[in-house]
Amino acid sequence: MTVRFALLGGGRIGKVHAKTVNGNPDAKLVAVTDAVPETAASLAGQYRAEVRSMSDIASSRDIDAVIICTPTDTHADLIEMFARAGKAIFCEKPVDLDATRVNSCLDVVRETGAQLMVGFNRRFDPHFMAVKKAIDDGRIGDVEMVTITSRDPGPPPIDYIKRSGGIFRDMTIHDFDMARFLLDDDVVAVSAHGSVLVDPKIGDAGDFDSITVILETIQGKQAVISNSRRATYGYDQRIEVHGSKGVASAENQRPVLIEVANADGYTRPPLHDFFMTRYTEAYANEMAAFIAAVQNGTNINPSGIDGLIALQLADAALESVKTGRRIEIS
Repeated sequence: MTVRFALLGGGRIGKVHAKTVNGNPDAKLVAVTDAVPETAASLAGQYRAEVRSMSDIASSRDIDAVIICTPTDTHADLIEMFARAGKAIFCEKPVDLDATRVNSCLDVVRETGAQLMVGFNRRFDPHFMAVKKAIDDGRIGDVEMVTITSRDPGPPPIDYIKRSGGIFRDMTIHDFDMARFLLDDDVVAVSAHGSVLVDPKIGDAGDFDSITVILETIQGKQAVISNSRRATYGYDQRIEVHGSKGVASAENQRPVLIEVANADGYTRPPLHDFFMTRYTEAYANEMAAFIAAVQNGTNINPSGIDGLIALQLADAALESVKTGRRIEIS
């Protein structure tokens, strides 16, 4: 069965997913829609798809699944619309910036029996997957501590920050999901600290650009997350999992893995410049997993519940920064 897709939103991440679908032999991009007609026409032409409206896509019998890459404040409404239309749904994170709205959206997903996958692509990165396999195989014993470092080369535009929901809901949310993925235990408390060290305009917009979070689980495991909107040396993405018998880690990746040594010392190429090149394989693996689940009618992870929990952790982290307290999670 070839899974026939419609792409909702042809921006930066939409282009990534269009390319991924086009490169998968079990998938076909049938239709594209975007608020900017020229964007939709250009992308549709590139992949021999049609430009269709949202309502046409919902009623189209030649579309099995949709990829939602529209602005965040449209995600929940579109999930409900296409769940009721009987389509499988892949949605970029988050489902919404409000946990109550996410809950009501997931009620519709449950009522309709729709398949919903939330786009936490880092679970599908080959290097992070290898760390997870080392854990599952018992090679480092019982997980005790997780350390996640995620730093962007530079901050996004201020206009984006103002509508993003803030660093915890926009950036750290990926790391909350990764921490849960590696800890394999429920988080019961969050402590966070936030600063504005990169650009005072970020603080003026009510956000932070440098944060540290500590997560605690039921079993007493801990995860420490470090985020910054500035890394002059490239896109910094590292994880380390410490266990009772050892440690597993995934280091930074480079476009070319070489090292040169001469009289001036040892040098290596720079890191990837951002997520679109660093996580190319992760996006391909993520979409392949979604396609396989649609073909087989199986459960999909990360699910809407994973998206909800990550958002709740982001909300707790923001509350911790504002109050200076450790926030317990029910």
